[in-house]
Amino acid sequence: MDIGAMVSDFIGQSERVLNVTHKPKGEEYEHIAKSTALGMLVIGAIGFAISIFWYYLRQV
Repeated sequence: MDIGAMVSDFIGQSERVLNVTHKPKGEEYEHIAKSTALGMLVIGAIGFAISIFWYYLRQV
């Protein structure tokens, strides 16, 4: 496969993806933002709990 065919194939695939996607409405955007924030808080809390656990484990 030559470079021209690869570029043409990539452009075709990119156009297909762009045709399927859409800009989220306000409600959808808010839901995504809340879900992301909740996930970040959960992961942060887990990391904090692990660091506290290791801190006290080293003290013993």
